[in-house]
Amino acid sequence: MSFIAWSVSGANALLQATDRVYILMNMAAPSPSDFIRKQLVQQVRAVFNDQAKGQQPVGLSENALFEKDTPIRMVHADVVGMMAGGMSALLLQMLHPSALQGVLDHSDFRNDMLGRLRRTARFIAVTTFGDRDAAMAAIERVNRIHAAVGGTLPDGSTYAATDPQVLAWVHACEATSFLDAYIRYAKPAMPQAEQDEYFRQFAEIARALGADPVPETRREAQQFIQSMRPKLTVTKATHEIANLVLSERTPGTPLAAQRMLGTAAADLLPNFAKNKLGLERSIIRTGPARLATGVMAGTLRWAFRQR
Repeated sequence: MSFIAWSVSGANALLQATDRVYILMNMAAPSPSDFIRKQLVQQVRAVFNDQAKGQQPVGLSENALFEKDTPIRMVHADVVGMMAGGMSALLLQMLHPSALQGVLDHSDFRNDMLGRLRRTARFIAVTTFGDRDAAMAAIERVNRIHAAVGGTLPDGSTYAATDPQVLAWVHACEATSFLDAYIRYAKPAMPQAEQDEYFRQFAEIARALGADPVPETRREAQQFIQSMRPKLTVTKATHEIANLVLSERTPGTPLAAQRMLGTAAADLLPNFAKNKLGLERSIIRTGPARLATGVMAGTLRWAFRQR
Protein backbone atom coordinates (compact mmCIF):
# COMPACT_ATOMS: atom_id res chain seq x y z
CA MET A 1 0.00 0.00 0.00
CA SER A 2 2.97 2.27 -0.63
CA PHE A 3 2.17 5.74 -1.86
CA ILE A 4 4.99 6.22 -4.34
CA ALA A 5 1.99 6.35 -6.64
CA TRP A 6 0.80 9.68 -5.31
CA SER A 7 4.09 11.32 -6.13
CA VAL A 8 5.71 12.54 -9.28
CA SER A 9 3.88 11.66 -12.51
CA GLY A 10 0.35 11.61 -11.17
CA ALA A 11 0.71 14.79 -9.18
CA ASN A 12 2.35 16.57 -12.08
CA ALA A 13 -0.25 15.33 -14.56
CA LEU A 14 -2.95 16.74 -12.32
CA LEU A 15 -1.09 20.03 -12.08
CA GLN A 16 -0.99 20.15 -15.87
CA ALA A 17 -4.71 19.45 -16.03
CA THR A 18 -5.42 22.26 -13.58
CA ASP A 19 -3.29 24.67 -15.62
CA ARG A 20 -5.26 23.83 -18.76
CA VAL A 21 -8.55 24.45 -17.04
CA TYR A 22 -7.37 27.83 -15.74
CA ILE A 23 -6.74 28.74 -19.39
CA LEU A 24 -10.24 27.59 -20.30
CA MET A 25 -11.68 29.77 -17.55
CA ASN A 26 -10.23 32.81 -19.31
CA MET A 27 -11.43 31.71 -22.77
CA ALA A 28 -14.87 30.28 -22.04
CA ALA A 29 -18.11 31.74 -23.44
CA PRO A 30 -20.73 33.34 -21.16
CA SER A 31 -22.03 31.13 -18.32
CA PRO A 32 -18.87 28.99 -18.25
CA SER A 33 -19.22 27.34 -14.82
CA ASP A 34 -20.73 24.02 -15.86
CA PHE A 35 -18.38 23.72 -18.85
CA ILE A 36 -15.36 24.46 -16.69
CA ARG A 37 -16.45 22.00 -14.00
CA LYS A 38 -16.93 19.29 -16.61
CA GLN A 39 -13.53 19.91 -18.18
CA LEU A 40 -11.70 19.84 -14.86
CA VAL A 41 -13.50 16.72 -13.63
CA GLN A 42 -12.70 14.93 -16.89
CA GLN A 43 -9.04 15.93 -16.67
CA VAL A 44 -8.74 14.70 -13.09
CA ARG A 45 -10.48 11.42 -13.84
CA ALA A 46 -8.19 10.87 -16.82
CA VAL A 47 -5.18 11.11 -14.50
CA PHE A 48 -6.44 8.40 -12.16
CA ASN A 49 -8.10 6.03 -14.67
CA ASP A 50 -6.54 4.33 -17.69
CA GLN A 51 -9.13 5.34 -20.26
CA ALA A 52 -7.24 3.57 -23.05
CA LYS A 53 -8.11 0.32 -21.29
CA GLY A 54 -11.68 1.39 -20.64
CA GLN A 55 -11.13 1.96 -16.93
CA GLN A 56 -13.88 4.00 -15.31
CA PRO A 57 -13.97 5.86 -11.98
CA VAL A 58 -15.09 3.83 -8.97
CA GLY A 59 -18.78 4.43 -8.34
CA LEU A 60 -20.24 5.41 -4.98
CA SER A 61 -21.90 2.34 -3.48
CA GLU A 62 -24.77 2.31 -1.02
CA ASN A 63 -23.18 -0.88 0.32
CA ALA A 64 -19.69 0.55 0.98
CA LEU A 65 -17.60 -0.23 4.05
CA PHE A 66 -18.14 3.33 5.28
CA GLU A 67 -21.25 5.50 5.33
CA LYS A 68 -21.60 8.70 3.33
CA ASP A 69 -20.40 11.97 4.88
CA THR A 70 -18.21 10.22 7.45
CA PRO A 71 -14.62 11.40 8.06
CA ILE A 72 -12.82 8.76 5.97
CA ARG A 73 -14.95 9.54 2.92
CA MET A 74 -14.46 13.28 3.31
CA VAL A 75 -10.67 12.97 3.72
CA HIS A 76 -10.17 10.48 0.90
CA ALA A 77 -12.30 12.49 -1.51
CA ASP A 78 -10.02 15.53 -1.29
CA VAL A 79 -7.74 14.99 -4.30
CA VAL A 80 -5.03 17.59 -3.64
CA GLY A 81 -4.92 16.78 0.07
CA MET A 82 -4.45 13.10 -0.78
CA MET A 83 -1.63 13.90 -3.20
CA ALA A 84 0.27 16.17 -0.83
CA GLY A 85 -0.44 13.83 2.07
CA GLY A 86 0.51 10.79 0.01
CA MET A 87 3.86 12.25 -0.98
CA SER A 88 4.51 13.21 2.64
CA ALA A 89 3.52 9.73 3.81
CA LEU A 90 5.97 8.12 1.39
CA LEU A 91 8.84 10.29 2.60
CA LEU A 92 8.03 9.25 6.17
CA GLN A 93 7.53 5.56 5.33
CA MET A 94 10.91 5.30 3.61
CA LEU A 95 12.68 6.06 6.88
CA HIS A 96 11.92 2.47 7.91
CA PRO A 97 14.55 0.08 6.46
CA SER A 98 12.05 -2.67 5.61
CA ALA A 99 9.58 -0.34 3.92
CA LEU A 100 12.41 1.21 1.90
CA GLN A 101 13.90 -2.13 0.86
CA GLY A 102 10.52 -3.43 -0.22
CA VAL A 103 10.16 -0.51 -2.63
CA LEU A 104 13.72 -0.92 -3.93
CA ASP A 105 13.42 -4.68 -4.45
CA HIS A 106 9.85 -5.08 -5.64
CA SER A 107 8.59 -1.77 -7.06
CA ASP A 108 8.60 -0.65 -10.69
CA PHE A 109 8.02 2.98 -9.74
CA ARG A 110 10.91 4.26 -11.87
CA ASN A 111 9.38 2.89 -15.07
CA ASP A 112 5.64 3.00 -14.37
CA MET A 113 4.88 5.83 -11.99
CA LEU A 114 1.53 6.73 -13.54
CA GLY A 115 0.47 3.09 -13.54
CA ARG A 116 1.26 2.83 -9.86
CA LEU A 117 -0.64 6.04 -9.22
CA ARG A 118 -3.71 4.60 -10.85
CA ARG A 119 -3.49 1.24 -9.05
CA THR A 120 -3.00 2.80 -5.65
CA ALA A 121 -5.67 5.44 -6.17
CA ARG A 122 -8.11 2.74 -7.23
CA PHE A 123 -7.36 0.72 -4.08
CA ILE A 124 -8.16 3.74 -1.91
CA ALA A 125 -11.29 4.51 -3.94
CA VAL A 126 -12.61 0.95 -3.88
CA THR A 127 -12.01 0.39 -0.17
CA THR A 128 -13.46 3.78 0.78
CA PHE A 129 -16.32 4.32 -1.67
CA GLY A 130 -16.93 1.05 -3.53
CA ASP A 131 -19.10 -1.96 -2.78
CA ARG A 132 -17.91 -3.81 0.30
CA ASP A 133 -17.47 -7.08 -1.60
CA ALA A 134 -15.21 -5.31 -4.11
CA ALA A 135 -13.35 -3.66 -1.23
CA MET A 136 -12.65 -6.96 0.49
CA ALA A 137 -11.56 -8.51 -2.83
CA ALA A 138 -9.10 -5.63 -3.33
CA ILE A 139 -7.71 -6.14 0.17
CA GLU A 140 -7.29 -9.87 -0.47
CA ARG A 141 -5.39 -9.13 -3.69
CA VAL A 142 -2.98 -6.87 -1.78
CA ASN A 143 -2.55 -9.54 0.89
CA ARG A 144 -1.63 -12.09 -1.78
CA ILE A 145 0.91 -9.68 -3.27
CA HIS A 146 2.40 -8.97 0.16
CA ALA A 147 2.78 -12.70 0.83
CA ALA A 148 5.32 -12.91 -2.00
CA VAL A 149 7.28 -9.79 -1.04
CA GLY A 150 10.38 -10.16 1.09
CA GLY A 151 14.14 -10.18 1.00
CA THR A 152 17.33 -9.24 2.80
CA LEU A 153 18.27 -5.90 4.31
CA PRO A 154 21.77 -4.42 3.89
CA ASP A 155 22.67 -5.58 7.41
CA GLY A 156 21.88 -9.20 6.48
CA SER A 157 18.59 -9.48 8.33
CA THR A 158 15.42 -10.43 6.49
CA TYR A 159 12.25 -8.47 5.89
CA ALA A 160 8.73 -9.38 4.77
CA ALA A 161 5.83 -7.26 3.57
CA THR A 162 3.57 -9.24 5.88
CA ASP A 163 5.38 -8.03 9.01
CA PRO A 164 2.51 -6.64 11.14
CA GLN A 165 4.59 -3.85 12.65
CA VAL A 166 5.91 -2.65 9.29
CA LEU A 167 2.37 -2.68 7.92
CA ALA A 168 1.31 -0.67 10.96
CA TRP A 169 4.11 1.83 10.28
CA VAL A 170 3.05 2.25 6.65
CA HIS A 171 -0.57 2.68 7.72
CA ALA A 172 0.17 5.18 10.50
CA CYS A 173 2.25 7.31 8.12
CA GLU A 174 -0.55 7.34 5.56
CA ALA A 175 -3.38 8.01 7.98
CA THR A 176 -1.54 10.82 9.75
CA SER A 177 -0.35 12.44 6.53
CA PHE A 178 -3.70 12.22 4.72
CA LEU A 179 -5.50 13.70 7.69
CA ASP A 180 -2.97 16.46 8.26
CA ALA A 181 -3.21 17.49 4.61
CA TYR A 182 -7.00 17.50 4.77
CA ILE A 183 -6.97 19.66 7.89
CA ARG A 184 -4.51 22.10 6.36
CA TYR A 185 -6.13 22.45 2.95
CA ALA A 186 -9.80 21.63 3.51
CA LYS A 187 -10.99 21.76 7.13
CA PRO A 188 -8.65 23.57 9.54
CA ALA A 189 -11.22 23.45 12.34
CA MET A 190 -11.91 19.71 12.07
CA PRO A 191 -13.11 18.58 15.53
CA GLN A 192 -10.95 16.16 17.47
CA ALA A 193 -13.80 13.64 17.58
CA GLU A 194 -13.93 13.60 13.76
CA GLN A 195 -10.17 13.16 13.57
CA ASP A 196 -10.32 10.18 15.92
CA GLU A 197 -13.22 8.72 13.96
CA TYR A 198 -11.10 8.92 10.80
CA PHE A 199 -8.36 6.88 12.49
CA ARG A 200 -10.93 4.38 13.76
CA GLN A 201 -12.44 3.94 10.30
CA PHE A 202 -9.13 3.66 8.45
CA ALA A 203 -8.00 1.13 11.07
CA GLU A 204 -10.53 -1.34 9.65
CA ILE A 205 -8.62 -1.48 6.37
CA ALA A 206 -5.24 -1.65 8.12
CA ARG A 207 -6.30 -4.61 10.26
CA ALA A 208 -7.66 -6.42 7.19
CA LEU A 209 -4.20 -5.96 5.63
CA GLY A 210 -2.55 -7.53 8.68
CA ALA A 211 -1.22 -4.44 10.45
CA ASP A 212 -0.65 -4.56 14.21
CA PRO A 213 -0.75 -2.49 16.36
CA VAL A 214 -3.26 -0.22 14.63
CA PRO A 215 -3.87 3.23 16.16
CA GLU A 216 -7.52 4.25 16.50
CA THR A 217 -7.05 7.85 17.62
CA ARG A 218 -4.71 10.69 16.66
CA ARG A 219 -2.95 10.41 20.01
CA GLU A 220 -2.35 6.68 19.53
CA ALA A 221 -0.99 7.34 16.04
CA GLN A 222 1.41 9.98 17.33
CA GLN A 223 2.56 7.70 20.14
CA PHE A 224 3.15 4.82 17.72
CA ILE A 225 5.17 6.98 15.34
CA GLN A 226 7.29 8.23 18.23
CA SER A 227 7.85 4.65 19.44
CA MET A 228 9.21 3.69 16.01
CA ARG A 229 11.80 6.45 15.82
CA PRO A 230 14.72 4.31 17.14
CA LYS A 231 14.20 1.96 14.16
CA LEU A 232 14.29 4.69 11.51
CA THR A 233 17.38 5.35 9.41
CA VAL A 234 18.49 7.49 6.49
CA THR A 235 20.70 6.04 3.76
CA LYS A 236 21.77 6.97 0.26
CA ALA A 237 18.76 5.04 -1.04
CA THR A 238 16.43 6.99 1.25
CA HIS A 239 17.68 10.25 -0.23
CA GLU A 240 17.33 8.79 -3.73
CA ILE A 241 13.64 8.08 -3.15
CA ALA A 242 13.09 11.47 -1.52
CA ASN A 243 14.75 13.29 -4.40
CA LEU A 244 12.69 11.35 -6.91
CA VAL A 245 9.45 12.16 -5.12
CA LEU A 246 10.26 15.84 -4.76
CA SER A 247 12.00 16.60 -8.06
CA GLU A 248 10.85 14.21 -10.79
CA ARG A 249 8.38 15.74 -13.22
CA THR A 250 6.70 14.83 -16.44
CA PRO A 251 7.60 16.73 -19.65
CA GLY A 252 5.87 20.08 -19.95
CA THR A 253 5.08 20.45 -16.27
CA PRO A 254 6.04 23.87 -14.91
CA LEU A 255 8.96 23.47 -12.52
CA ALA A 256 7.43 26.00 -10.13
CA ALA A 257 4.22 23.97 -9.90
CA GLN A 258 6.08 20.74 -9.17
CA ARG A 259 8.16 22.44 -6.50
CA MET A 260 4.99 23.88 -4.97
CA LEU A 261 3.47 20.47 -4.32
CA GLY A 262 6.78 18.98 -3.18
CA THR A 263 7.30 21.81 -0.71
CA ALA A 264 3.75 21.38 0.57
CA ALA A 265 4.38 17.64 1.07
CA ALA A 266 7.68 18.17 2.91
CA ASP A 267 6.04 20.85 5.04
CA LEU A 268 3.56 18.26 6.36
CA LEU A 269 6.31 16.03 7.77
CA PRO A 270 6.97 15.94 11.52
CA ASN A 271 10.06 17.93 12.46
CA PHE A 272 12.20 14.89 13.25
CA ALA A 273 11.59 13.53 9.72
CA LYS A 274 12.39 16.88 8.08
CA ASN A 275 15.64 16.97 10.01
CA LYS A 276 16.59 13.40 9.08
CA LEU A 277 15.92 14.03 5.40
CA GLY A 278 17.44 17.51 5.36
CA LEU A 279 14.13 19.00 4.26
CA GLU A 280 13.85 21.94 6.64
CA ARG A 281 11.98 24.66 4.78
CA SER A 282 11.94 28.38 5.50
CA ILE A 283 8.67 30.28 5.83
CA ILE A 284 9.63 32.13 2.64
CA ARG A 285 9.17 28.89 0.70
CA THR A 286 6.39 27.19 2.66
CA GLY A 287 4.12 30.22 2.73
CA PRO A 288 3.64 30.52 -1.07
CA ALA A 289 3.47 26.72 -1.43
CA ARG A 290 0.70 26.47 1.14
CA LEU A 291 -1.22 29.28 -0.55
CA ALA A 292 -0.90 27.84 -4.05
CA THR A 293 -1.74 24.31 -2.91
CA GLY A 294 -4.76 25.64 -1.06
CA VAL A 295 -5.98 27.41 -4.20
CA MET A 296 -5.63 24.23 -6.26
CA ALA A 297 -7.39 22.18 -3.58
CA GLY A 298 -10.26 24.64 -3.44
CA THR A 299 -10.58 24.63 -7.22
CA LEU A 300 -10.96 20.88 -7.34
CA ARG A 301 -13.46 20.81 -4.49
CA TRP A 302 -15.48 23.41 -6.43
CA ALA A 303 -15.28 21.30 -9.59
CA PHE A 304 -16.46 18.16 -7.82
CA ARG A 305 -19.08 20.11 -5.83
CA GLN A 306 -17.56 19.07 -2.54
CA ARG A 307 -18.06 20.93 0.71
